[in-house]
Amino acid sequence: MSGRPTAAAGTAAEACAEELRERLLDLGVVDRAAAVSLSALDGGVSSDIWRADLADGRRLCVKRALPRLKVAQLWEAPVERNRYEWEWFRTVGSLLPTSVPRLVAQDAEAGLFVMEYLEPDRYPVWKRLLRDGAADAAFAAAVGDRLARIHNATADRPDVAARFATDAGFHAIRLEPYLIATARAHPDRGAALEAIARETAATKRTLVHGDISPKNILVGPDGPVFLDAECAWYGDPAFDLAFCLNHLLLKCLWTPAAAAGFLACFDAMSGAYLDGVGWEPRAAIDGRAARLLPGLFLARVDGKSPVEYLTEEADKDRVRRVARRFLAEPPAALAAIRTAWAMETGL
Repeated sequence: MSGRPTAAAGTAAEACAEELRERLLDLGVVDRAAAVSLSALDGGVSSDIWRADLADGRRLCVKRALPRLKVAQLWEAPVERNRYEWEWFRTVGSLLPTSVPRLVAQDAEAGLFVMEYLEPDRYPVWKRLLRDGAADAAFAAAVGDRLARIHNATADRPDVAARFATDAGFHAIRLEPYLIATARAHPDRGAALEAIARETAATKRTLVHGDISPKNILVGPDGPVFLDAECAWYGDPAFDLAFCLNHLLLKCLWTPAAAAGFLACFDAMSGAYLDGVGWEPRAAIDGRAARLLPGLFLARVDGKSPVEYLTEEADKDRVRRVARRFLAEPPAALAAIRTAWAMETGL
């Protein structure tokens, strides 16, 4: 886990740190005679995330799920998602060891686990690089390739499906706040958004991360490292693909000077991913992702979790125009949305 400490003053933060220290003792991560310093990390919306500095020089990351997410609208989710995140890391770690943090200890009852802390200087967050205009198409292709490898390895696996039967949780933290809430904000597109949510919920093919976003991907020395798998679910792999591609489109409005590079990243990621699809026809998942993407696009403006960097109403309207068009006229492939967005942004 990578992140930078933030101020955590006050008795509540101190009490939380003391409780976590006791948990680390109970888990055997540290012994009672050893000193441990806990620092709250920034970036936690759905969990409390802390860095633990141990007396022997090790640094670890402690993550505990929150029952209510730290967003403007009421958004509650079961804390058991922490257990499924641990299991996603464990499953993917057995397939691609360098693509996830190393796990250390778990307290499922408390809804927390401990993993290695990945230093931000060595493992920068992809979102921060994109913000600065560093659009590396080769890295985007690596994200697509590794995601396809995860999906391939877990496709049509009843044993994996049984471990990740998290339909209720996925609905609560993905389908409802993104698609259903957006349907309420756009009633004339409500039927289309609800149909997309139903199609996604009914498609059971692979292990899904559920939050493949640049903020949850580190640029590591051995390639992408995936974080924050709280939404882990056995379902539609098109969700992972569309969720990340959505961010690459939105970044064109955040850092306009790098917009052409972000579209190149879109092409590289989608191309590498679709080239790796082996569990179903390429056109089938391309089509589902293309139907899903406009809903996710609109959700980041008018759903429960709008992106923080779109503050100008003119930019939000650009998103709405493209998203609403494709919700009314579903595209057959992702390339159609990419082309329309390039025209909308003047590229």
